[in-house]
Amino acid sequence: MRPGPGGCCCRRPLRANGCVANGEVRNGYVRSSAAAAAAAAAGQIHHVTQNGGLYKRPFNEAFEETPMLVAVLTYVGYGVLTLFGYLRDFLRHWRIEKCHHATERKEQQDFVSLYQDFENFYTRNLYMRIRDNWNRPICSVPGARVDIMERQSHDYNWSFKYTGNVIKGVINMGSYNYLGFARNTGACQEAAAKVLEEYGVGVCSTRQEIGNLDKHEELEKLVASFLGVEAAMAYGMGFATNSMNIPALVGKGCLILSDELNHASLVLGARLSGATIRIFKHNNMQSLEKLLKDAIVYGQPRTRRPWKKILILVEGIYSMEGSIVRLPEVIALKKKYKAYLYLDEAHSIGALGPSGRGVVDYFGLDPEDVDVMMGTFTKSFGASGGYIGGKKELIDYLRTHSHSAVYATSLSAPVVEQIVTSMKCIMGQDGTTLGKQCIQQLAENTRYFRRRLKEMGFIIYGNEDSPVVPLMLYMPAKIGAFGREMLKRNIGVVVVGFPATPIIESRARFCLSAAHTKEILDTALKEIDEVGDLLQLKYSRHRLVPLLDRPFDETTYEETED
Repeated sequence: MRPGPGGCCCRRPLRANGCVANGEVRNGYVRSSAAAAAAAAAGQIHHVTQNGGLYKRPFNEAFEETPMLVAVLTYVGYGVLTLFGYLRDFLRHWRIEKCHHATERKEQQDFVSLYQDFENFYTRNLYMRIRDNWNRPICSVPGARVDIMERQSHDYNWSFKYTGNVIKGVINMGSYNYLGFARNTGACQEAAAKVLEEYGVGVCSTRQEIGNLDKHEELEKLVASFLGVEAAMAYGMGFATNSMNIPALVGKGCLILSDELNHASLVLGARLSGATIRIFKHNNMQSLEKLLKDAIVYGQPRTRRPWKKILILVEGIYSMEGSIVRLPEVIALKKKYKAYLYLDEAHSIGALGPSGRGVVDYFGLDPEDVDVMMGTFTKSFGASGGYIGGKKELIDYLRTHSHSAVYATSLSAPVVEQIVTSMKCIMGQDGTTLGKQCIQQLAENTRYFRRRLKEMGFIIYGNEDSPVVPLMLYMPAKIGAFGREMLKRNIGVVVVGFPATPIIESRARFCLSAAHTKEILDTALKEIDEVGDLLQLKYSRHRLVPLLDRPFDETTYEETED
């Protein structure tokens, strides 16, 4: 599709009610026509997408365009790194380069290479420069603050030596501890410790053999009740919940329509299934509808037979973009074209919705409209494992056909108890309002943190209600510099670059938590502001200034050009 004059390639004709089906994108901001017109009349800009009658609440997402100069300089930076990489490879070949850790051992040089040449080249010459920003060992609970073991490298990050020192009280802005249940005190810890004494640590068997505990049955009934579905099944690993269950649901002769930014577990599951895979643009309903129309009209390649099944794969919150799926529109298309919907709520369950029931709860939708509800216990519940929820027939089928159910060892009893206790807390079944308070605190922290970063002039991606907050860094040299400078200031952050992101869209990813106090967030924001000035990261051309005559939860913004 050809972009319109405003740079948007996802616009639709106006509906009868005056709204646009998929909103408009102007200068990288998503908003509806009606909202834009009202804002223009008032001299303001409200970044809102209403999408006709499908949405019961404003849907605010921002994806500001990469400034042209920044994009050019980023490509130049990678070009320079690549040139120097080939130069260093030449020096290593002739043993002029002192560091020989980047070369294969002599006895392996005649072997067939395990890696493609460029992957090996990228690891040697680009990744190793900033490797110290990853795999940092922590030695405490991953709460609002963590303790990190100090390490040093004397061979350009090829190996690390621990100094014996521990960096205490580092503000943790990277863990998926959305509701703050990852802690070593409180009701969850006490319940897990009690079950540990009774059941021990390991189960040492699969669910189908002798590893089906009463705790597993209790957990699955609770998950089904929490999600509002007929039945649910728990798995020992979140990644395997996707990668091993999708092949059980679809196969040859089926069609998978997958969002281009889906998680690696969804991608792997789709590939293992043997089904035909087609990709639609991220959160773009026009792209999805076109693929659905083509699938119905043309059927399978060559034979033109109808597809056995059409399965749409989406996520609740996209963990690298901070965006939220347009679920009301996806469900409308799914019903229109008689497709099935697989929803991955790994990051959204517990973190979204007034009751913490995920993106379905966030939009006020009926859980029955989602055929397969998947999620993990590794984030909001502070545990491990994953689940599938849906109709009883679906769960009964997966119990006997899913590799993850048949062959994998079942969840450890203390882990199950951690999940049960935290889920009951969220549902209010523990007799307290702690769960509701955590959900509200996370929502407040999310809006406050995002608003402050935008006011500072950073380019922030994603939905305003998403606790995943990507801050754009762009240039390769700034990936390592940002991570190191933040750690110097006692703040632990996650930095991400190519190939996990597009080559010019390197970023830092903050994950907010209900455990973060306002003082902690203000400290982090102060240091981020300082590092942003130091590294010149404030690329945004749209400074958002809060209108002070509005209450906090209804804040809108004025847009000012530099």
